[in-house]
Amino acid sequence: MIPKILTLVRGLPGSGKSTFANTITNEFSVCEADKFFYDKEGNYNFDATKLNIAHKWCRDEVEIRMKDNQINEQFYPHIVVSNTFTQQWEMDAYFGLANQYGYKVFTIIIENRHDGENIHNVPEEKIKQMANRFEIQL
Repeated sequence: MIPKILTLVRGLPGSGKSTFANTITNEFSVCEADKFFYDKEGNYNFDATKLNIAHKWCRDEVEIRMKDNQINEQFYPHIVVSNTFTQQWEMDAYFGLANQYGYKVFTIIIENRHDGENIHNVPEEKIKQMANRFEIQL
């Protein structure tokens, strides 16, 4: 039996969450709310009014992969979600999905110790707000 793992990669914009996520599994197993905002040509078109929709889409993508794993354990035994997850409640739905489908959850916080670039142009003031509300449970 292949172990089923859900890894939640947390961190501020520009910390390297996506880069790290893609080093620990294949691109098809990485789910991110940011992916919702890319068009077919690969252009990033963020719309803050659709942020709730993007996060629901991301959760749905994770659940689709978990259901695929129930059909064949070779499909998506390791799923990675790379979002900011600044507060515990933002991860709760993923913990619920993991429990429902038998995945063990690991959370990883990515620190920006390499002067990573904020490619989505999140304003510095917004990043400071996110940093101030970042919850860590050890």
